[in-house]
Amino acid sequence: MPGSVHTSLDEIERHIREVPDFPTKGISFKDITPLIEDGPALCAAVDRLSEVTNELDYSRILSAEARGFVFGTALAYRSRKGLVLARKPGKLPRNTISASYDLEYGSNTLEIHADSIREGVRVLVVDDLLATGGTARAMCQLVENAGGVVAGAAFLVELMDLRGRDVLSPYDIISLISYNGEKQSQQ
Repeated sequence: MPGSVHTSLDEIERHIREVPDFPTKGISFKDITPLIEDGPALCAAVDRLSEVTNELDYSRILSAEARGFVFGTALAYRSRKGLVLARKPGKLPRNTISASYDLEYGSNTLEIHADSIREGVRVLVVDDLLATGGTARAMCQLVENAGGVVAGAAFLVELMDLRGRDVLSPYDIISLISYNGEKQSQQ
């Protein structure tokens, strides 16, 4: 949509609600659903993600269900790149490979089709949020286990206090909006 790339990060960030004590006491949940529900805000966020990842060399995007699919699909469409879906176990019909990871409040496993990423293919990992880095690290493992190369990882929101960026070293990390106690926006 013309002009949406010029929407400020503050405008985009205004659509992210902070929900205290969710899903457990002491967690300050960053709710992106108001942003997804607002067409111009969603378009602006995807345009900004596209703008900041445009210079990366990649031919596929890998995103995890569920909110990651929103941004992965939109970015794949906008960049005309293929999209690989990382899903929970048992959801994909063909032969899969998997990687397990820990969350802030639990653990999980992701799977991709074993033939989705070929040897040497450069893949951009895309998700809505970088917290502890477990989900994104598992996606990077999936890329590498399939023989691909991680071109970088891009996120709408990053929670700096949880140090997910450290878990993803040495990959290139891009986030639009970061929180470190107080809100910080990154260009």
